[in-house]
Amino acid sequence: MPQADVRSALQFAATMCYLNPIHLTPRKRERTIRTSWSSWSPARVRPLRAFSSSYEAVEKKPPICTADELHYVPVHGTDWRLALWRYTPSPNTPLRNHPLILLSGVGTNAIGFDLSPGSSFARYMSSQGFDTWIVEFRGAGLSTRAGDSNAIGHSANDFLASELANSMDMDVNTDVFSAEQLSIMINGALPESETVQDAGLITQRVGSNAVGSELTKSIDKDLGNGVSSEQQSVMRTGVLPESEISTVKGNKRETVTVSDDSKLVTNLTETLLRLTERLSGFLNEGQSRVMSARFVDQISKLLEDAQLSERFSEIRGKLSRVLEGKPSSSIASQVRDLSQRIVNIIEEGQRSVSPQLFDLQERLSTTIEDFQKQLDLIVKYDWDFDNYLEEDVPAAMEYVRAQCKPKDGKVLAIGHSMGGILLYSMLSRHGYEGRNPGLAAVVTLASSLDYTSSKSSLKLLLPLADPAQALNVPVVPLGALMAACYPLSCRPPYVLSWLNPIVSAQDMMHPELFAKLVLNNFCTIPTKLLLQLTTAFRDGGLRDRRGSFCYKHHLHKINVPVLALAGDQDLICPPEAVYETVKIIPQHLVTYKIFGQPNGLHYGHYDLVGGHLAVDEVYPCIIEFLSRHDV
Repeated sequence: MPQADVRSALQFAATMCYLNPIHLTPRKRERTIRTSWSSWSPARVRPLRAFSSSYEAVEKKPPICTADELHYVPVHGTDWRLALWRYTPSPNTPLRNHPLILLSGVGTNAIGFDLSPGSSFARYMSSQGFDTWIVEFRGAGLSTRAGDSNAIGHSANDFLASELANSMDMDVNTDVFSAEQLSIMINGALPESETVQDAGLITQRVGSNAVGSELTKSIDKDLGNGVSSEQQSVMRTGVLPESEISTVKGNKRETVTVSDDSKLVTNLTETLLRLTERLSGFLNEGQSRVMSARFVDQISKLLEDAQLSERFSEIRGKLSRVLEGKPSSSIASQVRDLSQRIVNIIEEGQRSVSPQLFDLQERLSTTIEDFQKQLDLIVKYDWDFDNYLEEDVPAAMEYVRAQCKPKDGKVLAIGHSMGGILLYSMLSRHGYEGRNPGLAAVVTLASSLDYTSSKSSLKLLLPLADPAQALNVPVVPLGALMAACYPLSCRPPYVLSWLNPIVSAQDMMHPELFAKLVLNNFCTIPTKLLLQLTTAFRDGGLRDRRGSFCYKHHLHKINVPVLALAGDQDLICPPEAVYETVKIIPQHLVTYKIFGQPNGLHYGHYDLVGGHLAVDEVYPCIIEFLSRHDV
């Protein structure tokens, strides 16, 4: 998928938001579709005390959380805290032996399991006596990471609007909407803060680490060498006094002062040091080489336009080697030397009378900042399917077991779409290693490890199979795209109406619930995650990130009962894809069922969870299976 195509799609989506603003005002309670259990109200529950400062039960939930309780659990080895939505059973429901964990699909949050009081999969399960927990993976819903305050108390679309702006603003010459504009487009309201930062300034500084310390020492060496105290302040802080900026408007030339140069050297040095840290710390050797080469090419192109490329070619090779090397104290001085040489080249250009050189410093600053934004996205969304499998799911299960204390230490689990894929993969991995997965029974909804035999619409992801695309387009802002497309799919002239059956079959979901699902359930997805999921369309099915472990090949070794459900008109995970996985599981352990009638209503991808027939047809089937294995 070419980067230009993805960018064009994002800009189209943003434009549609502008032309068709969606006002997310508080909704009236939706009409109850089924009343046999929706009138049930949870009993008052005493707030839980966190048994560790890292594990937290939140007493005051944000309005978007409709669960009885909201808990947070840290993911070991990361700065993420997963949000767990808890639905407690009332005292007069059947007594159950195991808690129930719900895992959602790729790029979704908890809302899909709790659309309304009358159409809530999670609330129904708790009304049947199951202590029910929805897990929001890292990057989804109310899950948070250290230093990120966007989650609690903010709507999902506020965050997605910002991410759409960030993901679109990745190229120097791309003309895009700002995060504030996109927030207005999607939410129909002004953001709380209207502060706009100068795009020409780089505001992030090198932290208190060894490399940053060496940089400070390097700057200090210049003290006493004819540099004034004001210039020393600029070198340390990167803040340029306004009095030092002068512009000759008549011939469009800027007068460059020593303070200008010092600031640019400092900014460039700090940015290059951050690049070396992040390129080596978060990307593999091949990715680091691609990204550093791309950055050097951008600078080279900038100087080529200004007829200064010959001078830059003298230091190009050394700059590439420094960027690809591992951070060390010696690199700080090398980076500053290279930064000074680059600025010297630009300074020579600034003395030229050529009109195209008057804004060269600003263009270099913009080039640096834009590249840093793209790298920040890669670092911020640095996780894949295996991170969910090996870190997020175990952390959530451990926390739920500690809270509920089942006698045998096991939990029940239901996974929709990618959530079911995670459960299959977990069973396969533990079966291969001969370990106990800690699961009493598993239900998968519209899930498979192998899509090769089906006509799944997910084959649209195949262009992302090129690893370079994870660098070109680090994230896919699915939530903002879905919100942008919704008016065109549900309003005349219905130019995108073909998207609706991908989510839900015709007449299976109440229009208000469908709107709530589309506008609130989807999040931003790392391309790195999609890249691993595309292996499900290759021979052998889904593989680990190294490509050496095929999850489907070890399903025959599992010892946990599985209920696998499919929708007859599921365009994402068709029944033939579900069966491709089911047929490998030992027959005495697996139950397979397809919902939908040839001459009646059909089930799409989300209808197994939120379709209006699900409460009468799907939910009882799941309850019967779980009850049978809740021993």
